[in-house]
Amino acid sequence: MSFWNKERFSPSQIIILGYVLLILCGTGLLMLPWAARDGVGAGPGDALFTATSAITVTGLVVHDTMRYWSPFGQAVILLLIQMGGLGVISMAVAVAVLSGQKIGFRMRWVMQESISAPQLAGIVRLTSFIFRTVLAVELAGAALLALRFCPERGLAQGLWMALFHAVSAFCNAGFDLMGENAPFSSLTAYGTDPLVCFVVMLLITAGGIGFLTLDDIRSHGRQLRRYRLQSKLILLLSAVLTFSGFLFFFFCEFLRESWHMSAPQAALAALFQSVSPRTAGFNSVDLAALSPLSQLVTILLMLVGAAPGSTGGGFKVTTLAVLLLCLMSIFLHRRDVRGFGRRLPDMALRRASGIFMFYLLLFLVGGMLLCAFDGLPPMTAFFESASAIGTVGLSLGATPHLSDASRAVLILLMYFGRVGSLTVLFAVSSGMRQDAFRYPSEDVAVG
Repeated sequence: MSFWNKERFSPSQIIILGYVLLILCGTGLLMLPWAARDGVGAGPGDALFTATSAITVTGLVVHDTMRYWSPFGQAVILLLIQMGGLGVISMAVAVAVLSGQKIGFRMRWVMQESISAPQLAGIVRLTSFIFRTVLAVELAGAALLALRFCPERGLAQGLWMALFHAVSAFCNAGFDLMGENAPFSSLTAYGTDPLVCFVVMLLITAGGIGFLTLDDIRSHGRQLRRYRLQSKLILLLSAVLTFSGFLFFFFCEFLRESWHMSAPQAALAALFQSVSPRTAGFNSVDLAALSPLSQLVTILLMLVGAAPGSTGGGFKVTTLAVLLLCLMSIFLHRRDVRGFGRRLPDMALRRASGIFMFYLLLFLVGGMLLCAFDGLPPMTAFFESASAIGTVGLSLGATPHLSDASRAVLILLMYFGRVGSLTVLFAVSSGMRQDAFRYPSEDVAVG
């Protein structure tokens, strides 16, 4: 624990360095000869890309996970996914607790930063709740998926697949072991299977709404008035995004004759396509067959992402909620930005605006670089860029064929998307001198 107590590191810098160290360790393990089925091992570029994708719980791959990686390599990927989903600092606290070490004030401060907790009090208790919740939810999901996979693939292989996909779904990673019949097929073979689709969607949702929201649900149940404002915004906007996405995909995409789906099949596909782009990365249909408008809607859902303090990425639903509340206050000529009987501080508005612009800039620059380096069509390039910065993992099939330069762009996007824009900005600005004065104010016309 001495490394984490170095006072020269700020919490943001510790988080960033922790992810870098895990990515490098994962890269080394995946380069071992027995990590790949060919007995040679992956090259540094492929290993780095896969380790980054796993640690950042993205799911973009350059090789089909089932066909290329050995059982050892798959286990390494699963371990990286679990550590990335829980967060570096959460894992460090868990190790400290299990080893009987005392959690000091500085470590609690770093933990608060890593899971976006509103206060320092109760942070160790919250960490304990997080691990118990993760264990219970993932085991329950694995047990349900085993009901489908074990009869099809045998007990040992079925249990492994059930556990792998339960962890991958709860951590919003999107890695799959379905490439035995067709590479990069994800869950398309189970697109009409209600059991697999609903279990995966529930796991994605549980991991994506955030541990603080799960703590509110556990503590207060149906007493919604006692929930944190953050939890209320997350639940409301997540429901709105899921329902509106479902309506769009159902009526505008999957009821088209080209899909040859019945109404129940179209409803299941629409619901899955509405849930999964929120940083999960599984697909139950061929994404390349979606209409350009549906691909655009998928890009927007990927950029929004999940909730803060969750296993997912994106610029977060709370950021979108704050911006929408700000827009509403402008339309209603209110002096303050309000929501659920509470006034939002000005700092929340500034952070939401900064996060939105940071992600939008990375998304646009990343897409343009992919177009420049590999000559991808703009829709394909921006789809891959949104998938990386949102740590989603959905792809139109371009990722395995990208050049090293484009893969480097995606690696950086996945990394920044997982650690968070504020963490990066705070890490860079840490130690800078704070101005002790304020300039005179002057209004600027906007709009």
